[in-house]
Order: sequence, then structure tokens, then C-alpha cells
Amino acid sequence: MAGIYIHIPFCKKACHYCNFHFSTSLQYRDEVLECIHTEAALQQAYLEGQAVQTVYFGGGTPSLLPGEAIRALLDTLRKHYTIAENAEITLEANPDDLSSDNLQALRDAGVNRLSIGVQSFFEEDLKWMNRAHNAAQSLQCLETAREKGFDNISIDLIYGGPTLTDAHWEENIAKAVSLGIPHLSCYALTVEPGTALDNFIQHHKIPPIDPDRAAHHFGMLMQALEKAGYEHYEISNFAKPGMYSRHNSSYWQGKPYLGLGPSAHSYNGQSRQWNVANNSLYMQSIRKGTVPFEKEVLSPQMALNEYIMISLRTQAGCSLERISAQFGEDKSRQLLSAGAEFIEKGWMLQEASMLRLTREGKFFADGIAAAMFF
Repeated sequence: MAGIYIHIPFCKKACHYCNFHFSTSLQYRDEVLECIHTEAALQQAYLEGQAVQTVYFGGGTPSLLPGEAIRALLDTLRKHYTIAENAEITLEANPDDLSSDNLQALRDAGVNRLSIGVQSFFEEDLKWMNRAHNAAQSLQCLETAREKGFDNISIDLIYGGPTLTDAHWEENIAKAVSLGIPHLSCYALTVEPGTALDNFIQHHKIPPIDPDRAAHHFGMLMQALEKAGYEHYEISNFAKPGMYSRHNSSYWQGKPYLGLGPSAHSYNGQSRQWNVANNSLYMQSIRKGTVPFEKEVLSPQMALNEYIMISLRTQAGCSLERISAQFGEDKSRQLLSAGAEFIEKGWMLQEASMLRLTREGKFFADGIAAAMFF
């Protein structure tokens, strides 16, 4: 199983918290897309012999593209790669882009899963984040998407922000549940260096983000969605049974994937590489027939630590048997020894050869993983 990620580096406006690579100018949109088509041809050997089970249009804001542009990109992928007939094809979208006509065009192009950046159903939160849409557009696009035949829908929600009260967070979760949204990706508001949010805090225009507030909201989230029948299959992701994101799950399972477009990452099991995060430099290089990327070959220690970090974030957990087979029995014994204190605290469970975080342990997932690194 392999996946392809396509980075569309354009947005209408910059959200205050976002540090992904994008441009708010669409001046060179068509030129960048042309280069992504070219890169797809240049990189066709990267996944040679592997069937592509998932395609993911991320960004940026891929929903800024017309349906014909999405169709053309998928046609190019089918020309150079073996795309499975039942491939999951996801497109990230903002609610304000999802008109009835646009949704139909995306459906006709072959998109069968939407990941919609709702973030909140309350206006004050959206304005504070500098989102391009309003709450009414979120509700409308979800209704229209269903009418157009999209039943595999994920929405993003952000918690821990200063404008989000406990009552409103509870209502956000309840609204998603009542709408029957099959998949939720929920993220704590984080302050990334170089973002507008970081600048506001540095210049004392707003107070620092309260980690205790975010932790409380995370606890509310886990409790409410468990009650509603969602499976907490990764720290930030919840789904109804059978509705996991196949693409993102492949990341967490260590499957190979190819990234196309500026700033896109690729992984083949032995190394990872990432394209230059600059539209002009990307286009200059692609036009010369060279993909502009940096590469890192993973040492056994790096691969082991990466597996520990990713697996502990998932419902499946960390397999001691896999570590023994891939890295040696001594590493498995050392890892179990390192996890003993977390098992004693009730933050981790050992079930046969699997180590899994408890609900309490999920509050400390990153710290637990870091403490168990080699």
C-alpha cells in the first residue's frame, strides 16, 4: 500500500496560527500546477511496482482549485502510477469554497472524501483565528456535501483558544455528533514560531495560550466522543467504526508515500525527503528537470524512535514483537523497562506484546514517547 500527497500552496488569507507553506497570491497558480504535473512524471519511479491506495490533496487550500484542475492532476497520476480502483481520494477544503457547483465538480473529478476546515461553529472563534469563512457557511457546506453524495467527510476542530469557552467547546462537539460527521480531527491550538499568533504573543497583544485550558478541552473531547460511539484511533483523530482516514493511517503505519508540490514530504521506508518550501525555487528547479529536495537517510535508531513516537499515538499501540523482529530483542526489553514507570502510573497498559496509552496517558503522549526514545 502506498499513498500520494499533493501540496497546493495557496490560500485566500493567512490564519493566525498556521505555519504551513502557502501563498495568498494566486498569481502563479497555473504555473505551480503545471510543475506539479511535471514532478509527477519525474518521480514516477519512487513508488515503482506499488499500487497507490490513497491520494490526498492538502495545503494550503486545495478547494481554491476548480474541479477541472483536480481532475487533470488525477489524470496525470493515473498516467504515471497504478492508482487502485477503490482508492481513497481526499481533498482538504474550506467551507466558503464548497458551493453546490464546486462540490459537484469535485465529485465529478473523482474526489470521494472531504476534509473540511470548520475549526469552530462560533463566529468569535473564527474571527479570532482569521478564518475566511463564517459559521453559517460551515453548516451549509456540510448539508450540501451530503446532497452531492459525499458521505465520507472529516471536519477539523481547534480547541484551547482564548475565545473558546467550555460551553462552546461542548456545543462544537455536540454539533459535529448531531450532524453525523463520521470523522473528526481535533487539534489543540499551538503557537508555531513565525506565525501571526506567535507575533501577537511576543508583543503582548494577546496573552499566552493556556495549556491547562487545552488539556481540559481534550478531556471533554475524549469523554464526549467515546459516549457518542467514536473510536479514538489516533491522538488527534476520532472516527465512527470503519471510517478511519486510510491516507493518514498509512503514515502512522509507516507505509511509503510520495509528496508532490512545494514543501511536500516523501517516505520510502529507508529515507525521507522534503521539497523546497518556496514556490519560485520549486518552479525554477522543476522546469530544469530536477526535483528540489533535501533527503535524510534514517539510521536504525531514528527509525526505532520514530516508530515509538507514532505508534504510541495510535489506538493500535506499540508492538514489542515488531521491535524485536526489526531492531532486536534487547531493544524490546529496554523499551518495556523504560515504560515500567508509566505502566505503574496508570498512563500505559501492556496487553500481550502491545504497549498502549490509557486515557490519562494520552494527555502526556509526546512526553512519554520522548522519555522512551533510544
